[in-house]
Amino acid sequence: MTQAPAATRATRRQHDREIVMLAVPAFGALVAEPLFVMADSAIVGHLGTAQLAGLGVASALLTTAVSIFVFLAYATTAAVARRVGAGDLQAAIRQGMDGIWLALLIGATVIAVVLPSAPSLIDLFGASDTAAPYATTYLRISSLGIPAMLIVLAATGVLRGLQNTKTPLYVAISGFVANAVLNVVLVYGADLGIAGSAWGTVIAQWGMAAVYLVVVVRGARRHGASLAPDAAGIRASAQAGAPLLVRTLSLRAILLIATAVAARLGDADIAAHQIILSLWSLLAFALDAIAIAGQAIIGRYLGADDPQGARAACRRMVQWGIAVGVVLGLLVIISRPLFLPLFTSDPTVKDTALPALIMVALSQPICGVVFVLDGVLMGAGDGPYLAGAMLVTLAVFVPAAMLVPTFGGGLTAVWAAMTLMMAVRMLTLLLRARSGRWVVTGATR
Repeated sequence: MTQAPAATRATRRQHDREIVMLAVPAFGALVAEPLFVMADSAIVGHLGTAQLAGLGVASALLTTAVSIFVFLAYATTAAVARRVGAGDLQAAIRQGMDGIWLALLIGATVIAVVLPSAPSLIDLFGASDTAAPYATTYLRISSLGIPAMLIVLAATGVLRGLQNTKTPLYVAISGFVANAVLNVVLVYGADLGIAGSAWGTVIAQWGMAAVYLVVVVRGARRHGASLAPDAAGIRASAQAGAPLLVRTLSLRAILLIATAVAARLGDADIAAHQIILSLWSLLAFALDAIAIAGQAIIGRYLGADDPQGARAACRRMVQWGIAVGVVLGLLVIISRPLFLPLFTSDPTVKDTALPALIMVALSQPICGVVFVLDGVLMGAGDGPYLAGAMLVTLAVFVPAAMLVPTFGGGLTAVWAAMTLMMAVRMLTLLLRARSGRWVVTGATR
């Protein structure tokens, strides 16, 4: 009678070790990424308000362009992890190279679009006449780093699939330090202004991409994998990523609609919304780290033809997601008197943010389940379902958000709609997880 519980505890401990081993470095790498923009903002901010405004507009465009193609990391992680589970490291790295080549092709295409259209894109985002020239300069130069950023995404997916999240952490930290140093040297030492900030970031990004390529190329040579582009493999990577692109675009649409609705409520509401959204994004990093572990672990179990192991890992990760969500929610409630004064001294903004902040805190356990199951289904290569579920979620969220200005409730109602959105996502993901249809074993789905 005691052997089964003991075996269960041992399995849980094994899963816990794997989750911590993969999630903690992944969290560090995720947090390091937005530090690039923060460092640029801190340095450029001392040049003047127009320069900082220009950086803000250009950075928003660049961040959107790159985040749209985050599927390069997600799809590559799942595909590589399956082959690792199947014991075929050569095919795993070959699959990763296909993702990297796809990233390079997409990056070159984005450059070809952005360089000639930079002024029009800046105008579209409503930059002022004084900020527009700086924004255009920064956007044009920084676009040269987009292929590097996309290569980093794809190569990060390769290493995650190989169950290695420490290397991305080290590269992210090194890239942040290099970016900060280069920005100071080029902006002030070489007196290049905002152009120096852009060049510093581009150099740092290509440096990170070069490190990743060295690591992947060494792995390819060690296991005899070809480095040459393969049209069929690149096409397969694009097909696997297409549903995840739909998912990402739907999620971006939800965030943009929430911001647009908050903006219609008044200055205090949009200011409070931006504060809360920044916190929500930070909390998402912690939960996304568990999701990344889920992608790698689930893909490996399914590749190894171990459906029971995949289900057990899924259950344990959901428990982790709920537990971390509860802890994060409590931290938000406890720290709110300290958190809000960091961003504003306006009592109206504080009063507007407070009830919405509590709504965010209460929703964190839901978010924990959503992020974890999102990672599990990505690891299983269940992209088409994720795309469909996200479109359903978008269809529910849009009318709920649009009715806020009519029926009232202010910013709290906006975040109630956001909580509804996460609840719908949780329902669709739980239904899929319990159905077992995601459990498709083998080196390929």
